[in-house]
Amino acid sequence: MNTHYGRFGGQYVAETLMAPLKELEAAYESAGNDPAFRREFEEILRDYVGRESPITYARRLSDHLGGARIILKREDLNHTGAHKVNNTVGQALLARRMGKRRLIAETGAGMHGVATATVAALFGMPCEVYMGAIDVERQSPNVERMKMLGAKVHAVTEGSATLKDAMNEALRDWVTNCDDTFYVIGTVAGPAPYPQMVRDFQSVIGVEARRQCLEKYGRLPDQAIACVGGGSNAMGLFAGFIDDPSVRLVGVEAGGKGLASGEHAASINGGRIGVLHGSKTMLLQTADGNVIDTYSVSAGLDYPGVGPEHCHLHDTGRAEYSVINDDEAVAAFDALCRFEGIIPALESSHALAEAIKRAPSLPKDALLLVNLSGRGDKDMENVMRYKAGAKKAD
Repeated sequence: MNTHYGRFGGQYVAETLMAPLKELEAAYESAGNDPAFRREFEEILRDYVGRESPITYARRLSDHLGGARIILKREDLNHTGAHKVNNTVGQALLARRMGKRRLIAETGAGMHGVATATVAALFGMPCEVYMGAIDVERQSPNVERMKMLGAKVHAVTEGSATLKDAMNEALRDWVTNCDDTFYVIGTVAGPAPYPQMVRDFQSVIGVEARRQCLEKYGRLPDQAIACVGGGSNAMGLFAGFIDDPSVRLVGVEAGGKGLASGEHAASINGGRIGVLHGSKTMLLQTADGNVIDTYSVSAGLDYPGVGPEHCHLHDTGRAEYSVINDDEAVAAFDALCRFEGIIPALESSHALAEAIKRAPSLPKDALLLVNLSGRGDKDMENVMRYKAGAKKAD
């Protein structure tokens, strides 16, 4: 099992968490060697989540841009509306296998919280979700969905009151209640074995997309593009192509108001090596090592660190990481709505914006595969508030 990715990763946690992590490691390794576990996981993904998700050629948008063809991997069509449910199904099955009776989770945009509450209801397990108070306000539809599914939502007011602080509170809960509680981490961050475990459960995205591109286009895409906060949807997509050197892997970080402004969430492009939530990673921090508050129009990308495997892929040059600002993401959100009749999540809109930038300079037979990691129902009020603020600024 991978505990490190080059110089990143590890288990930088309090001694009280080492035993639960070792227990989790052993359980995951056992499950990975059990064909019955894999069969049940795949059955639920098929019959409950609705996999496999299709790839969709964004024909009108591509024609408008006049360059490469943009292909969308449609994770927005999953039950709950995002990629997050792939991982929560796997972790809930693992929790049940370990005899854990209670699920907890952190969430930013709310989609991981909804996905955790969903599988908790499916398996008849109590669920509590920690969410930054700012995110509770800007993602209120998802808060109501979690409550409707039977979850208790804790609004975290400490620190920046966003995803980082929600994860802090979830970890505190786990330390206190690890005997009967399973912490369902939503991204490829945190202490080992979470980065590998989440990547493995999300790898269904890339495995499907690789086969679908070969079946539909007779070849692999030229570039595979995904947004990166903690980075689970990107690692899920990259997993299908990481051994194909002809496919450029492109992660897209949240540039917020621009790197120069200091108000962003671009950990790889704007951070330094540090330790956050039990893992050595690229981290937004002061010269004294204090974590810097992040900013993004997208709640799901508003995290000051990033998964250790992403850091390693950047180190080795296997993946490249660009930055998209708020205004570019909102413009891409509008473009997909109007050209394709698809309302994307603001997180996914960052990846789409990068594809929109790249497509015009590429030949018409080039393929840009974008992971549309979620749908944008949850973001409508946030987008309207952003546009209203932009008009006032003008």
